[in-house]
Amino acid sequence: ELWRRAFLGRASEVRKQISGQYGGSPQLLKNLNIGGSVSHHTTATPGLSRPSKQPKTGHLGCSRGWERGLGDPHQPCDLCCLFFRSEMDPHVRDCVRSYTEDWAIVNRKYHKLGTGFNPNTLDKQKERQKGLPKQVFESDEAPDGNSYQDEQDDLKRRSMSIDDTPRGSWACSIFDLKNSQPDALLPNLLDRTPNEEIDHHNEDQRKSGRHKELFALHPAPDEEEPIERLSVPEVPKEHFGQRLLVKCLSLKFEIEIEPIFASLALYDVKEKKKISENFYFDLNSEQMKGMLRPHVPPAAISTLARSAIFSITYPSQDVFLVIKLEKVLQQGDIGECAEPYMIFKESDAAKNKEKLEKLKGQAEQFCQRLGKYRMPFAWTAIHLMNIVSSAGSLERDSTEVEVGTGERKGSWSERRNSSIVGRRSLERTTSGDEACNLSSFRPATLTVTNFFKQEGDRLSDEDLYKFLADMRRPSSVLRRLRPITAQLKIDISPAPENPHYCLTPELLQVKLYPDSRVRPTREILEFPARDVYVPNTTYRNLLYVYPQSLNFANRQGSARNITVKVQFMYGEDPSNAMPVIFGKSSCPEFSKEAYTAVVYHNRSPDFHEEIKIKLPATLTDHHHLLFTFYHVSCQQKQNTPLETPVGYTWIPMLQNGRLKTGQFCLPVSLEKPPQAYSVLSPEVPLPGMKWVDNHKGVFNVEVVAVSSLHTQDPYLDKFFALVHALDEHMFPVRIGDMRIMENNLENELKSSISALNSSQLEPVVRFLHLLLDKLILLVVRPPVIAGQIVNLGQASFEAMASIINRLHKNLDGNQDQHGRNSLLASYIYYVFRLPNTYPNSPSPGSSSVFHFISSLVKEGRNHLLAGATDRSCNRMSSHTETSSFLQTLTGRLPTKKLFHEELALQWVVCSGSVREAALQQAWFFFELMVKSMVHHLYFADKLEATRKNRFPERFMDDVSALVSTIAGDIVSRFQKDTEMVERLNTSLAFFLNDLLSIMDRGFVFGLIKTCYKQVSAKVYSLTNPSNLASLKLDFLRIICSHEHYVTLNLPCSLLTPPASPSPSVSSATSQSSGFSTNVQDQKIANMFELSVPFRQQHYLAGLVLTELAVILDPDAEGLFGLHKKVINMVHNLLSSHDSDPRYADPQVKARVAMLYLPLIGVIMETVPQLYDFTESHNQRGRPSCVAVDDYESEGGSMISQTVAMAIAGTSVPQLTRPSSFLLPSSGGRQHSTFSTESSRSLLICLLWVLKNADESVLQKWFTDLSVLQLNRLLDLLYLCVSCFEYKGKKVFERMNSLTFKKSKDMRAKLEEAILGSIGARQEMVRRSRGQLERSPSGSAFGSQENLRWRKDMTHWRQNTEKLDKSRAEIEHEALIDGNLATEANLIILDTLEIVVQTVSVTESKESILGGVLKVLLHSMACNQSALYLQHCFATQRALVSKFPELLFEEETEQCADLCLRLLRHCSSSIGPIRSHASASLYLLMRQNFEIGNNFARVKMQVTMSLSSLVGTSQNFNEEFLRRSLKTILTYAEEDLELRETTFPDQVQDLVFNLHMILSDTVKMKEHQEDPEMLIDLMYRIAKGYQNSPDLRLTWLQNMAGKHSERSNHAESAQCLVHSAALVAEYLSMLEDRKYLPVGCVTFQNISSNVLEESAVSDDVVSPDEEGICSGKYFTEAGLVGLLEQAAASFSMAGMYEAVNEVYKVLIPIHEANRDAKKLSTIHGKLQEAFSKIVHQDGKRMFGTYFRVGFYGTKFGDLDEQEFVYKEPAITKLAEISHRLEGFYGERFGEDVLEVIKDSNPVDKCKLDPNKAYIQITYVEPYFDTYEMKDRITYFDKNYNLRRFMYCTPFTLDGRAHGDLHEQFKRKTILTTSHAFPYIKTRINVIHKEEIILTPIEVAIEDMQKKTQELAFATHQDPADPKMLQMVLQGSVGTTVNQGPLEVAQVFLSEIPNDPKLFRHHNKLRLCFKDFTKRCEDALRKNKSLIGPDQKEYQRELERNYHRLKEALQPLINRKIPQLYKAVLPVTCHRDSFSRMSLRKMEI
Repeated sequence: ELWRRAFLGRASEVRKQISGQYGGSPQLLKNLNIGGSVSHHTTATPGLSRPSKQPKTGHLGCSRGWERGLGDPHQPCDLCCLFFRSEMDPHVRDCVRSYTEDWAIVNRKYHKLGTGFNPNTLDKQKERQKGLPKQVFESDEAPDGNSYQDEQDDLKRRSMSIDDTPRGSWACSIFDLKNSQPDALLPNLLDRTPNEEIDHHNEDQRKSGRHKELFALHPAPDEEEPIERLSVPEVPKEHFGQRLLVKCLSLKFEIEIEPIFASLALYDVKEKKKISENFYFDLNSEQMKGMLRPHVPPAAISTLARSAIFSITYPSQDVFLVIKLEKVLQQGDIGECAEPYMIFKESDAAKNKEKLEKLKGQAEQFCQRLGKYRMPFAWTAIHLMNIVSSAGSLERDSTEVEVGTGERKGSWSERRNSSIVGRRSLERTTSGDEACNLSSFRPATLTVTNFFKQEGDRLSDEDLYKFLADMRRPSSVLRRLRPITAQLKIDISPAPENPHYCLTPELLQVKLYPDSRVRPTREILEFPARDVYVPNTTYRNLLYVYPQSLNFANRQGSARNITVKVQFMYGEDPSNAMPVIFGKSSCPEFSKEAYTAVVYHNRSPDFHEEIKIKLPATLTDHHHLLFTFYHVSCQQKQNTPLETPVGYTWIPMLQNGRLKTGQFCLPVSLEKPPQAYSVLSPEVPLPGMKWVDNHKGVFNVEVVAVSSLHTQDPYLDKFFALVHALDEHMFPVRIGDMRIMENNLENELKSSISALNSSQLEPVVRFLHLLLDKLILLVVRPPVIAGQIVNLGQASFEAMASIINRLHKNLDGNQDQHGRNSLLASYIYYVFRLPNTYPNSPSPGSSSVFHFISSLVKEGRNHLLAGATDRSCNRMSSHTETSSFLQTLTGRLPTKKLFHEELALQWVVCSGSVREAALQQAWFFFELMVKSMVHHLYFADKLEATRKNRFPERFMDDVSALVSTIAGDIVSRFQKDTEMVERLNTSLAFFLNDLLSIMDRGFVFGLIKTCYKQVSAKVYSLTNPSNLASLKLDFLRIICSHEHYVTLNLPCSLLTPPASPSPSVSSATSQSSGFSTNVQDQKIANMFELSVPFRQQHYLAGLVLTELAVILDPDAEGLFGLHKKVINMVHNLLSSHDSDPRYADPQVKARVAMLYLPLIGVIMETVPQLYDFTESHNQRGRPSCVAVDDYESEGGSMISQTVAMAIAGTSVPQLTRPSSFLLPSSGGRQHSTFSTESSRSLLICLLWVLKNADESVLQKWFTDLSVLQLNRLLDLLYLCVSCFEYKGKKVFERMNSLTFKKSKDMRAKLEEAILGSIGARQEMVRRSRGQLERSPSGSAFGSQENLRWRKDMTHWRQNTEKLDKSRAEIEHEALIDGNLATEANLIILDTLEIVVQTVSVTESKESILGGVLKVLLHSMACNQSALYLQHCFATQRALVSKFPELLFEEETEQCADLCLRLLRHCSSSIGPIRSHASASLYLLMRQNFEIGNNFARVKMQVTMSLSSLVGTSQNFNEEFLRRSLKTILTYAEEDLELRETTFPDQVQDLVFNLHMILSDTVKMKEHQEDPEMLIDLMYRIAKGYQNSPDLRLTWLQNMAGKHSERSNHAESAQCLVHSAALVAEYLSMLEDRKYLPVGCVTFQNISSNVLEESAVSDDVVSPDEEGICSGKYFTEAGLVGLLEQAAASFSMAGMYEAVNEVYKVLIPIHEANRDAKKLSTIHGKLQEAFSKIVHQDGKRMFGTYFRVGFYGTKFGDLDEQEFVYKEPAITKLAEISHRLEGFYGERFGEDVLEVIKDSNPVDKCKLDPNKAYIQITYVEPYFDTYEMKDRITYFDKNYNLRRFMYCTPFTLDGRAHGDLHEQFKRKTILTTSHAFPYIKTRINVIHKEEIILTPIEVAIEDMQKKTQELAFATHQDPADPKMLQMVLQGSVGTTVNQGPLEVAQVFLSEIPNDPKLFRHHNKLRLCFKDFTKRCEDALRKNKSLIGPDQKEYQRELERNYHRLKEALQPLINRKIPQLYKAVLPVTCHRDSFSRMSLRKMEI
């Protein structure tokens, strides 16, 4: 009986209970591990098994509750007896077995470690990144702006004066220094330790605590789904759509008089389909239920459910939730019965008490009598999507929604549509419908307030769809109906993942729960609106019956209140009704009959009933549905029975062995059917029976089955029937109307197999597992028909191929990236097993017997195996052991074929369309074959056998043939069928990958070689091979993703792999024996080159690296589209080795790294193509591409020649290079450049190899390399430093907020690059980094593994879209980036150390040390962590001590650079960095001293470095530097060895000097906000260095930089001219070359100020002293660079004339050098300059000048100082006034500062001593008359200005203005100390003189001005009539106040008394003469210009002129006689402008 019990348990679908939420997959997974050492446990694999929902009892895991399977245990289970009487149907048995059997899953032990399964996902990265130390970076430590700003403000308030500490006060400075604290000294720094020891110590320090896995710090490259990734297929499980939980809370009417019953269902209006079964519920009170007591047996708990889970596969806007209400049948039609509900209001209950009592009484009567009948009552519907979308916002609290259905105010269609549209764009579209997403809306509580009365004649579904469609219209007909008011409250929410107390549609518990008293939640079966293609995995066998309508119009007799009783019968006796009809609500779970609702007095009623029936598993011909029609008498009359039968009809369930379903229109018989009616259909006219309406069809009914037993497809049915007939050996077979005899069986079987194509797709998919199983069975076990074995292999193979292609074509949305259909993939992975691994037993239960037997058999063998493997004993047995037993069970011994052998054979021999079909879906057959092979090995115990002997020769030949032809297909068809070939290629690769685990490796390598050869040969012959090459890469990448890739490469036989990929020793030895096993035998070069021995020994690695080398080769034609792909392949492999626990041990990792040594060489070849990460850094490209000298000290001094050239416009460095997909730009390099991402990936791979390779091997190889190659390697390392530079937290934050402020513009960027040193440059690097690359690390952190709905396919696609990261994420990113930067730089440092050792050992190749130093310095210049810098300084000290002459004699530029770097770090805010930097700096001085007894060089360099640091660095902190200086002093004091020498004193001098510079810095900091003050200060510092040309130059540069920042280009140019003059002075001392400028004198045409640079004073040093003028500017090239920059700045300032002057100096130099190219450029520039002068004539503006005076003690040394300020052109007085007022107001407080508004002389005594006063006056350049001869153009008048003038009007009595005769004017002329433009924008006034004009002189000036204006307007060309008329109007207009006439009348009416004024009188008279003349000219001119409209105006002007002329006539003509006497002595004959009489001199 065992199998019976098992089956009962199963059939009742305990299965569902076991398998829990996945809906249907067995618990016990068979785990077949193959690969490494194999463990055969039957434990479930994680990730596939599901937590079991109950204790498993017995092997099959049936639950304890199995007896409840087919009915309540309380009922007599007559069904069961029946069930076992009939023989169980073989098809049912197979189905059940298919749904309940354990799966067999192949698990490769280490599979998860192959790259395909080992993705560098975010979570895994996070895991590997745990416990990283936080690296300290100075850039992150910097104070943030605010606190810093406050400190600045305090400083500003505190001090104003430049001269608080005069430059000479050494004392105080030293005092400061002596009192400051040093940093910690490094121990043993001064000991004389042997270099070896130092190196050893450094190395130990460096190597300790390093991060093991480099790739854990580097985000995976951003690639599409990697090709080698095969996701584990989805577990086959029951299909659910999106699930909704609906809870019914309450239903209240205005009156409560009787019970009301409700049902809910979903309808889709568009598809006109009911899309769920009914959910019945009732919300009646106990009191109401009590009214029905006599009719209702006790209710089962499952029928009391009030919440249900609906599933919707195709959600759309057309889904409605329809609620129907029924009540107990009563007399009267629906309208009458509903009336009370519509008229009574709850509020009036008291008023209507009596009426209600009466109604209640009636209701009780009806319930008593008619309680088992129902009548339709009311209905309503809810538009589901409105609810979902209105609730669809993100907060999770529930929404209350009122749905009033009949109200007039349009609440019906709910006005929510707008929100639907808004959200639509965000949602996922489901199968083409408008988007509707049900998985994530906010739970809503609905209150439905109105119901519609059900119309008796409108009950059908058709009517319902009309109503629903109508409801969506705004003017719904339903609105006009009078509603029944009620309140139904429903909760709608997304269904939870695992709801508690949940029942399936079969009423089984989804998860077992003990408490049977809880109201359960019901899962409601979905009838999907369109086909759903999911294979069956659970037992389901339900039947739904829908009576639709009945027409008794033509029936005689009384039949009006009609109900239909439905029963499911298993025989004809009335007692044979089966209890299989599901109950509705508040009733038993199952009943034997169901009644339809009654429509009162209707002879042809419609019905809307749904009757749900549980079908028995095995049906016979006697099972049928019986319908009995009754007339129910509602009134109680005497002698009338309650129900009278009025008709009968029936439907047999089986027809020709198939389930009968569909639409029926049945005749109804008037009397009981006769005997044996059930096997016939009622359509058959039975003799002697009376029928309604002459046997016409009068009863419409629909029968629908939802079954996983019945296929409901004729073709499938026929196939299964034939196969079962074979199995059971039952002949003849009855199929439909045919009877098939045995002799005909073979043909029928073959035709049924080929006819499978005609079957419907949906049933094929539903029965897919069974169908494929059967086809495979036919292949493996050919049937014996009539004693002959029939071979069906070919037919089955063809059928499989066509089914699979059909699925592929029709279900294309269901595929993974490799085109594998997910249904088929999961069939192979989970379901498929070799048919001969389970016996063809009569039922699945027997396998338990089997296990038992097989384990007994095993017991005997087990002790033999115990040593070999821990195999568990309950595997499925294989046939060999139990064949006799089998024979007894099945009566025949199957012929055994092995499926994989048969499959290979069929595939090889097939041709034509079958072959094409198989190729299309090759993956399927490959994977089947592999699984079959593994099973065979497992069940035949061959996994321990040597690989050579596992498979027969014949099979291996088939496989070879197959692989070879498929490779041929790929090569021949890749252009035509691209997509198919891509799939084929990956399938083949996966197949070979799998074979590596199960077949002989040598054989598989042979196959790989075959494929590779075919493809490679074709690639070489193609002109554009990139497509095929791409396929080749995919192929290779998939094979290399094998988990034993490393071992397959034989990293060397000495290495015992951590886990041998196979226990078969022979395989390993057989392969490796051919290769030399000893490392020492190989030449070292072979290990680093892709040599033949390398490629033989490491086959796969050789292929990978060869591909890389070929594709990256710049000459490779047409392959550069593959760069990213091939680089990612290598990156991916290394990354997976890195995280592989098997290779964690460093020795092992070194062996793995050996496989990749040639990678170093390959990458070295690509140097010119790599993305230039340094470009953004220093704008000048990497070392290898730039002449060494101008690339070196990148920042030691700030202007590089290349940049100077750039400014001069010869070549502009590209900031972004063309990406690798563009063809290289013609002028650029010859190669295409890789993208940043590819370059970064390559470099990280390089670092990985360098990190993990064996150092001794590397060193040997370096020794063999040439200098050139070593330099290449160093270039690479240089690039790595830039590539992995730490970006800084601020950048991450900035990237996060996505506010990349576009850095000002290209020009500003360029200037920053030229003039900014480190601080500014790094800022820029960071900025441009942010912009130019999508920061590679940025992408990884935002990665999200988003899961698509219903496809839990994980996307490994890193997505950057997730924008705002949390604080913690930014911190984490910065942490990782910091660790990556540190680790990368430490690897670089390790490598540099190896290179240095190589030099030390070989004692040659010193020339590369410069390169080492270069990389070291570059790394110091970048943003580094404290940890790295300490090691870096240690290495640098060791290097200097080993090769001291390197720095001081050869690489002098580098010495300067080193000093700058060290100083920079001496001012670090981080203590340990300062300690190390000071130590290094001290040792540097010491070593310099030891070489030549003075360290002038270092002294000079340090001083210069400090100056440039101070001048340019924004965030420079003198406090920290002071501590470092103190530390250096302390070392000097403690240095015993050198105590007696001059060294300590020299150090002290130097330190004090540096300290002075520092003090200046403090000042500069105070004036940071006051540009004029800052520049003054810098000016002063520069002046202080008059005798130190290098330093003065540095400061002039600093000033130029500051000016440039503020766009003062003219000043910047002046600084550069001064620099050039300075250089020229010293050059002329050093080299006597005719063409060079003689010194400053040459430059005086450019600016008269330059002479101050002349080196004539006594303290000038001679330039040939050590360390003096050693900077690179003191060369001819330096001079040229400075001048070119000066020209560029002048050009920017618009001073083109000066550009010309500069080039005048340059041209002779270039001419002397015969440099035609430069000359052509210069002349081009000159042409530009002169044409601009021409074009801009009259439109040029240089500057505006103001006199600013400071008064008040608050200003410190500015008190009573006057300056002329140069402001940008067109600055208004108000602007400068506002600026200064704002600035000083902020400094002193706004109440303290006052601006003096006039320009009168300030009287100091009258000022408030506690206030600060500023006087600002506009001044104009002033020239004497003689000067005007030379100053002709606008430029002349605005260049080289030293004198300025302003006028002040006054009267003698103190007012500013008075009448004409009392108006005086004061002219003030100022002289400045230097000419503008100068190297600063404000210059002191050194001389001031005043001229006072008397009133008549004022009048003369006015008249002269007016006359000039007239003349100008008259002669203007082209003429400007408006201007002319304005001037005229002002001159001759009558109304002009104080006009010309008045002036004449005041001054000319009488001759003055004072002879001194005669001359003035006369002059004024002549002015008037001139004036009238000019007026006349102007009038004449105007006349010629005007049109006719202005004639009148002209006349008016002329009249006015004549009047004026007449009035003036007498005054003009009167001469002073005295003036014309010749007697007067000519002593006073002076022009009023130059006489001394009224001058006040002020000096």
